[in-house]
Amino acid sequence: MISRSIRIRGIVQGVGFRPFVYRAAMETGVTGSVANGPSGVYVQVHGEGPAIDAFIRRLDSPPPMARVDEIMIETISSPVRFPDTFTISESFDHGGRTTIPPDTAVCSQCLQEMADPNDRRYRYPFIACTDCGPRFTITTGLPYDREHTTMVDFPLCAECRIDYEDPGGRRYHAQPTACPQCGPQITGGLERLREAASELTSGRIVAIKGVGGYHLACNARDVDAVATLRRRKARGPKPFAVMARDVSIAHSIVDIDDLETSTLQSPGAPIVVGTARDEQLHRSVAPGNGSIGVMLPYAPIHHLLFEFGAPEVLVMTSGNLSDEPICIDPVEAELRLSGLADSFVHHDRRIHLPCDDSVIRFIEHVPQPIRRSRGSAPTSLPLPLPGSHCVAVGGELKATACVSDGEYAWVSQHIGDTSSLETLGVLESTITTLVDIQRITPRSIISDLHPGYLSAQWASRFARERDIDHFGVQHHHAHMASLLVEHEVDPVTPVLAIALDGTGYGLDGTIWGGEILVGGYREAVRYAHLTPILLPGGDAATKHPDRIAASYLLASDMTWEDDIPSIGSLGQNQSLLRSMLTKGTSCIPTSSAGRLFDAASSLLDVCHEVQYEGQAAIELEAIALGSEPVVLPEPAIIDAGGGWQLDSSPLIQGLIEALRAGQPIAGIAHGFHQALAAGLTRCAVLVREQTGVATAGLTGGVFANRVLTSYLQGNLVQEGFGVLTHRVVPPNDGGLALGQVAVAAGGGALRWRSG
Repeated sequence: MISRSIRIRGIVQGVGFRPFVYRAAMETGVTGSVANGPSGVYVQVHGEGPAIDAFIRRLDSPPPMARVDEIMIETISSPVRFPDTFTISESFDHGGRTTIPPDTAVCSQCLQEMADPNDRRYRYPFIACTDCGPRFTITTGLPYDREHTTMVDFPLCAECRIDYEDPGGRRYHAQPTACPQCGPQITGGLERLREAASELTSGRIVAIKGVGGYHLACNARDVDAVATLRRRKARGPKPFAVMARDVSIAHSIVDIDDLETSTLQSPGAPIVVGTARDEQLHRSVAPGNGSIGVMLPYAPIHHLLFEFGAPEVLVMTSGNLSDEPICIDPVEAELRLSGLADSFVHHDRRIHLPCDDSVIRFIEHVPQPIRRSRGSAPTSLPLPLPGSHCVAVGGELKATACVSDGEYAWVSQHIGDTSSLETLGVLESTITTLVDIQRITPRSIISDLHPGYLSAQWASRFARERDIDHFGVQHHHAHMASLLVEHEVDPVTPVLAIALDGTGYGLDGTIWGGEILVGGYREAVRYAHLTPILLPGGDAATKHPDRIAASYLLASDMTWEDDIPSIGSLGQNQSLLRSMLTKGTSCIPTSSAGRLFDAASSLLDVCHEVQYEGQAAIELEAIALGSEPVVLPEPAIIDAGGGWQLDSSPLIQGLIEALRAGQPIAGIAHGFHQALAAGLTRCAVLVREQTGVATAGLTGGVFANRVLTSYLQGNLVQEGFGVLTHRVVPPNDGGLALGQVAVAAGGGALRWRSG
């Protein structure tokens, strides 16, 4: 007889791991115990050598929601006694950290119970088990036991207590366990859900409290209802996501393959972006966009809505005004959403932290997160180099937070645009919760270098209040580092990163965004970039692509002619704008690739004024998809004596010539993407010749663009590069916080201000 002590780290609490271990012990004939602790699951096992070996092998096939990161095994030299049975022990708390699982969709077994009139959880809107349901949004502390969740408000009835304490059952220590007698309730009961389904059918807008907050829902096929929601939410033409009743309806809406369908039906149940099939629906929910984001019902309340007759396709958008945080509390919802919704569906299960739906788009058959939130956050990522306890706040747009114990990094759910005080408050509460759950004592806080970001200003106050260091990380270096972390690139291997986005504060005080960097976590050297143009009026110009197009025309030595759509759009502003650009008054230099896309969109008469972030580029990509490319000149590469510059003048000139020659706008838009990818590839080859670095990474928000990414990735592979793309965190600013932590761990952060 021998004895082993085993510690398992990863996502191993709240996922049925202890009953899984118990069943493995029963099947292999070993004795001992298993318990939750603050750093994972702890097992003591006793038995004959072959039985223990078989037991340990079983641990490699964990439950569906679990993720095993590490199994540590030690021999117990002289056990006091060999127990006769295997038991599940109470949780204990001796310090340390573990990972809370994300919220997941209701599982098939719970759905079967919910549909069975003879089951006591028949049509129960909060049914859950060890394999499904809310986790992150209800967790308030560790160890993950009921008293450390918002389910503490609902004492278990006698029957649920039996389920909860049965190690052979699906609800053993599943903290969301409840039933209609003892658990959360919808205000007004199931009848309120029936009424809501009828209201949705009749064209009303209903605010529905779900797992991570409120959705605003309406009939997606009711053009008037969608237009009303758009107007009330002050959303402009920004696309809405939709929820399809089932997968067959989803396939009628979007063109998705088997892999995308599998992702749609996965436990994370994200929004999957696919090419639109339903043209009428497309024009209503995603005007100007070639794609629609679709998800399936993932909460029991959604399934019941459809069962009670709700329309087969619903708009399901975050319950907030544009750029505000999602509502999570009934009182807050009634206050903030009263002008948006016609009615409400409330329930009394508290949401501790808001959590929006995740969004995924596939590029070249590889999933790329656009928004990493419900179903993914806050799972941990190992850091490739040791650091210290720290917190990072990301940027301003699409912000996430990240906390680290120096070994692992936990990236938060999508928080939003921290330019508003309300969203900044969510950032603060999220950091407070993650720091508490992961038992982290921050020794530093990291932010973007942009001095105007509210998140950076908040980080400075956080540092002063706690007498810790505040570091800044250059925006594109953080993008690069986030990509390296998710691919587990080691600290000594350099990568050539092509970082393309809209806005990133540069080390020279200008706005960067079209960069080729070489380096790693500690250092990123700017070897090449797009030739800067002047941004008239600074950030204000980002809402006016016609003004940016005018700047590109001047930079390309082209006269402003009225037959150019951008110039016609300027109207009476031409004289003032010309004066600003020629004198440089109130202008900021920028090398942003995002601004180049804005200019092309306006030059081709696609979008002259944006109402949501990225609109001009999104609409340019939409018309390019499916068209035959018009061949355009590639950008010129200039040796600027200290780095390469990619001059877009030939591309802009060629675009105007093609337009004047009567070439189809869709083909010119496609050719623009193709030519830019070709120019970036040639520049990357030159940088490789100079540095010897043959692994390229594609990062930054522009790489949500499927056309550019496909061309550039294909070109680079053809030139012999290994290519890294984002698969875990978004290429946009949603990945910045992770990158900031990695750069700080590598010692590459700049001291912003001492605590």
